[in-house]
Amino acid sequence: MIPVAGQDCTIIGDCAMTGQRPRSQTPPNAMHHPTLPRMTHWLALAVLAAASTLYGAADTPRTAGNLPAASDRPDMTWFTDARLGIFIHWGVYSEGKGSESWAFHSGDMPYDTYIAQAKTFTAANYQPERWAELFSAAGARYAVLTSKHHDGFALWDTAQNKLNAKDGSPAGRDLVGPFCAALRKEGLKVGLYFSHLDWSHPDYASVLREGGTPEAERKNRFSYPQGPENPAAWNRFLAFHRAQLKEIAERYHPDLLWFDGDWERSAAQWRMPELRRQLKAWLPSVILNSRMAGYGDYATPEQALPVHPPAGPWELCMTINDSWGYQAKDRNFKSVRQIVRLLTECASQDGNLLLDVGPRSDGTITPEQEKILRDLGRWTHKNAEALYGKTAGIPKDYYYGPSLLNKARDVLYLICYDRPVDGLYLKGIRNTITRASVVGGGDLACRRFMRAEWAGQPGIAIIDLPAAAVDPDATVVKLELQGPLDLLGDY
Repeated sequence: MIPVAGQDCTIIGDCAMTGQRPRSQTPPNAMHHPTLPRMTHWLALAVLAAASTLYGAADTPRTAGNLPAASDRPDMTWFTDARLGIFIHWGVYSEGKGSESWAFHSGDMPYDTYIAQAKTFTAANYQPERWAELFSAAGARYAVLTSKHHDGFALWDTAQNKLNAKDGSPAGRDLVGPFCAALRKEGLKVGLYFSHLDWSHPDYASVLREGGTPEAERKNRFSYPQGPENPAAWNRFLAFHRAQLKEIAERYHPDLLWFDGDWERSAAQWRMPELRRQLKAWLPSVILNSRMAGYGDYATPEQALPVHPPAGPWELCMTINDSWGYQAKDRNFKSVRQIVRLLTECASQDGNLLLDVGPRSDGTITPEQEKILRDLGRWTHKNAEALYGKTAGIPKDYYYGPSLLNKARDVLYLICYDRPVDGLYLKGIRNTITRASVVGGGDLACRRFMRAEWAGQPGIAIIDLPAAAVDPDATVVKLELQGPLDLLGDY
């Protein structure tokens, strides 16, 4: 709790007006690429979003006509209420010597050297219950684990090949099942990441992309055939792909499937409509992300905060430093304040933040990552009422910052990153503000400025924010309204 000067809410000069009229493809992307330089200015971060606002850089361009019918979409209430999830990239690359999968695909490391890292993938100190407790402490409501990245190494004991944690590493066991059980025990929803493509499978690089494949990309033996195409081999790969997904669905019953790697083949080649139907048959309530070549349930921009939010549900996936998997040399961690800003910017636009961490090969999460998550939890737990289950607030024409609303639209939450010199200014609100306060703190004084009742102008509500009320990461001001939100203009 932050102590606040003054215990009573002072409404000066009636902080409202009432009785007014009603208001009328170029993959790969940063996630699965080597280290991405850190943005030091939020404006730069926003500008980068322009190219990936709706689908994320890994997603191929799609038309609205390819989206599934609304009647086919699951109830996504838990997802849209969650606001914060944790992404976990863990695999043979967690030795910390190079990027996940891309190290060999891009030629930075020989394939044999890369895959030999499985010999040190021990999971000796893997404690999924500790992970789950940490994620819950951070304020996450769900978590997503890489069950299989582009390198084809599976974290469960798949029966489809031997490239897995049980048969192909000292870990010697299924690692996905305990993860799912630990999350559910902690009350968290379960998400599993799965790469459509598999650069280790002998039948994957058997056909070119339908519609054309750039010459430079065709030369990569992990992605495309270096001789004649082999449709029969591609059909065998699809059977393998479906068989692994069936194992995941029937054994672990995930609440969310987080796909990736759809860009090297067309939707027709992947048979995505058929796959969507099959997944929904196995898991009727499962939520699918957008990387289904147009047949997913929500959008997934990546590493760049959208300037304008995607239509419908969405989620920004973002690294805690500059790397998806653990890399020993990457010490460029984001501050808790930066993460809170990302989280609130997403939530205020009806989006989620999926924050990525990278455990080491033995299953431990580094102390630096753990501290960030626990410090983040201080803010999320303090401000829980303003975050979970809330919807996008008001346009920034009315308040120069993010905001959120409760579902009844009679409580408005204003996010303030820095202490204002002369209070928070809220324009064009017709409602009576019955109480102003700091979430997790005390009451605040509120007054009206420049109102002209004769012209139907409610003026500006000014909320005083004393230094003692300011949160070091972001302050949330709660405005309780008389009736549902009523703003001047057409909003």
